Amino acid sequence: MDRSSLQLETPRLLLRLPRQEDFEAWAAFLADVEATRHLGGVQPRPVAWRGLAAMVGAWHLKGFAMFSVVEKDTGQWVGRVGPWQPEGWPGTEVGWSIVRERWGRGYAPEAAAACTAWAFDTLGWSEVIHTIAPGNASSKAVAAKLGSRFIGMGRLPEPSHEKPVEIWGQTRAEWRARKEQSA
Repeated sequence: MDRSSLQLETPRLLLRLPRQEDFEAWAAFLADVEATRHLGGVQPRPVAWRGLAAMVGAWHLKGFAMFSVVEKDTGQWVGRVGPWQPEGWPGTEVGWSIVRERWGRGYAPEAAAACTAWAFDTLGWSEVIHTIAPGNASSKAVAAKLGSRFIGMGRLPEPSHEKPVEIWGQTRAEWRARKEQSA
């Protein structure tokens, strides 16, 4: 299936597959000390490029990966959000990272909700997790807004295996029951 035209839309955001043209904004995001504090730290441009290439490659290998998040009003790349499960990952994750200049606008939960629905409805996932650094209160708040709950502590695969992460999540049945209640 050709996914090159795949995109999700929310009221304020367009979620599409990452492209080469995203690299400058992607690299700037990964050079921001505060924005990357809970993501393993700043990445030099060559490492950021490999990360973008890995995301593009994951789309081809697995049929899913994080989307580039683009602000509809400005056309600017403002983050990456979506399904993620590289080798050795502790589960089927929907993760999020938004550029610092757009924090506090609700973009992470807006985009993550669209991606969670897509993961359950299109990918057929039975559960979604979120791996969150213990000190990342903002991401815990996003997870809670999505209806996820703290499941327990876990670890990511190498090279990040030495730092424990909190695993938050929910099942497809829990997601659907919550959506029915709010409808």
